Amino acid sequence: MLMLFVLIVASLTVYFIRDLLHAVIVYGVFSFIMAVVWLQMNSPDLAITEAAAGIITTVLMMLVISRTSRREE
Repeated sequence: MLMLFVLIVASLTVYFIRDLLHAVIVYGVFSFIMAVVWLQMNSPDLAITEAAAGIITTVLMMLVISRTSRREE
């Protein structure tokens, strides 16, 4: 039950956060927790897929953010 609460908090944090890098980091945490939830539900194939997709998208988003310039508001 705690993991589901953390998933909800992480998804809301990604939505409301202003800094892109922090949002990507929270997205990576969300993806990792989701993979653990899939593993607890006895779905190792979905857990591996979620972990792989989460790692790839997190790394790609971090690369894109590192190549763009920051704009302060």
